[in-house]
Amino acid sequence: MATAVQKITLSASRDIPFNKLVLSQSNVRRVKAGVSIEELAEDIARRGLLQSLNVRPVLDADGGETGMFEIPAGGRRFRALELLAKKKRLARTAPVPCIVRETGTDISAEEDSLVENVQRAPLHPLDQFRAFQTLREQGLSEEEIAARFFVSLNIVKQRLKLVSVSEKLLELYADDAMTLEQLMAFTVSADPARQEQVWEAIEHSWSKEPYQIRRMLTENTVRASDRRVRFVTLEAYEEAGGAVMRDLFQDDDGGWVEDVPLLERLVADKLKAEAESIAGEGWKWIQVAADFPYGHTHGLRELTGTPIDLTDEERATRTALGEEYDRLESEYAEADELPDEVDERLGEIEAALESFEARPVAYHPAEVVRAGAFVSIAHDGRLSVDRGYVRPEDEAPVGSEETDAPGAGHPGSEDDATVQRTVITLGDESQDDDEEEDFIKPLPERLVTELTAHRTLALRDALAGNPHIAMTALLHKLVRDTFQHIAAPGCLEASVRHVFFPVQADDLKDSASAKAVEERQDAWKNDLPTDDDALWDRIDGLDETSRMALLAHCVSFGVNALYEKANPYGAGPTQHGVQQRIHEANRLARALGLDMVAIGWRPTVGNYLGRVTKPRILEAVREGAGEQAAQLIDHLKKGDMAKEAERLLADSGWLPEPLRLAPLDGDAADRPDDETEALPAFLADDDEAGELSEPDEPAAIAAE
Repeated sequence: MATAVQKITLSASRDIPFNKLVLSQSNVRRVKAGVSIEELAEDIARRGLLQSLNVRPVLDADGGETGMFEIPAGGRRFRALELLAKKKRLARTAPVPCIVRETGTDISAEEDSLVENVQRAPLHPLDQFRAFQTLREQGLSEEEIAARFFVSLNIVKQRLKLVSVSEKLLELYADDAMTLEQLMAFTVSADPARQEQVWEAIEHSWSKEPYQIRRMLTENTVRASDRRVRFVTLEAYEEAGGAVMRDLFQDDDGGWVEDVPLLERLVADKLKAEAESIAGEGWKWIQVAADFPYGHTHGLRELTGTPIDLTDEERATRTALGEEYDRLESEYAEADELPDEVDERLGEIEAALESFEARPVAYHPAEVVRAGAFVSIAHDGRLSVDRGYVRPEDEAPVGSEETDAPGAGHPGSEDDATVQRTVITLGDESQDDDEEEDFIKPLPERLVTELTAHRTLALRDALAGNPHIAMTALLHKLVRDTFQHIAAPGCLEASVRHVFFPVQADDLKDSASAKAVEERQDAWKNDLPTDDDALWDRIDGLDETSRMALLAHCVSFGVNALYEKANPYGAGPTQHGVQQRIHEANRLARALGLDMVAIGWRPTVGNYLGRVTKPRILEAVREGAGEQAAQLIDHLKKGDMAKEAERLLADSGWLPEPLRLAPLDGDAADRPDDETEALPAFLADDDEAGELSEPDEPAAIAAE
């Protein structure tokens, strides 16, 4: 005979007036931190009480019921109801749905309170994301969802963004095959196919960090903080139909521009329009490019213009701003920290005063018609116009009427019936990706030249700051010229030939060394007269410290630590000459204490890691970050490996061989040609497999 299964009996449910309810001292929730009563009260006021209270009868001394009920489980709900009652939004006698535990049960009130809190299963984040999406589909706005669930608008946007990830990846997250941080990283892209492609690429790899996912999803995009985007503005790009990738889960600095060809077209169109506007000033030529290399004005004569005087109104404004600045500084001189509004105002005044110093320059009309300008984008995204450069072929012949009488007989003068048209040249560069190799091969010659250009510029800056070494270097050359009878051009058997860089990396002109050299050059240029006799008198009148500083500056321009490919046919430097140059550069660097790391050089994808083969990248990581770090990236494709290597080597102090300080082992000049040591392996001849292509010929456009 089968045993009957004993049926359970559930506690009765009934409505109890609110004024008959009291909190129980058996409630296990004692810590109130993070518990919000106000938000729950507002939620109850909107949609009612969704969960009944768990109550027990309050007994008197004899064990009889008093008509009151205590609440061991549901105290937060009771507090919310109490708050509504205090605000007269709930009647004191309003019936409250309650589950009444019978008297005499062997289950304690503390157990009921604990179980209600412990056995509650939290909602899976994916269910919450999808619930928000359902509410959105039902017609609720993001603002309404945020208000109803007492969360910020950004949180709602984040939740809705997570649901936009590929369904395949969402299921992986639901099965715990992916972390929430990884899922968040995939929201950067709105393309499910691309999301799945990236996951397949990293699914079985060691590194599946969120930053790597974001990097792979944005590898063919341009940062919104890029100078080109700031120049055309993100709004103009979006109005033209361009898509922007954004990251709602971390600071993305404005996002990423997806349509790079569209961006380049907008940049070219805006630069061309700006150039056509500047052409109205009468320049003979205007060269346009998003960026120009360091030393692009080499060989051109720079016109000396006259700064335009301030108007009376501008002078008054400058005076008023200066007085306001002095007043604020004195008023808060004793303050430990400036108020935000005062600090902001001081910054505005400083910017306004600086604008008065950067006055526009006026040029003689006779010079303008034979000169030109460079139009590009500054590092902060503003238009950069560098006016007043004359090409050698546009110079007036010496002794001609043009030279003696500016404005006479040249194009654009009043006696010339023709109207000069400005020729606007748009520059264009293309690059070829280097081939990937499975073995360590010599560095491409162009890359070595670019690296040694960085070192040359750093040596110049260091030498200009050390007159003692500069004097030593100059005397060394003079002694060799005197005692070894090495011929030198010029009237004095000593000269400094300014060495320029025909091959250079894009970041050379933005380096700390380039900026320091340029600032020093401008300072001396503004201080020295152009007339030869006046120049002699000025130099002769300088104090000894200034003379030594000027000497060091001038000598520094003759520093040449560049690697150049030896020409076996005699045209250009020999291998012996290049070796001697590198040797002397090492000696000079050692004397100056040059440290390329200290001046800010870091290996990046653009300046080294993306230009060499995978074995070279792994070799760099082993040397700079250790074998374990190299093993973490040795499975990656070259592009990803280079990006990861840049991160790993950022603060390692690692330098490629051309930038390191080689030990001095004797002067190469003291050895016969047949005993000259071979160049180091990284300077050895190679097949230039990874070298960039030369710039295409620019296209000329005539602007009316």
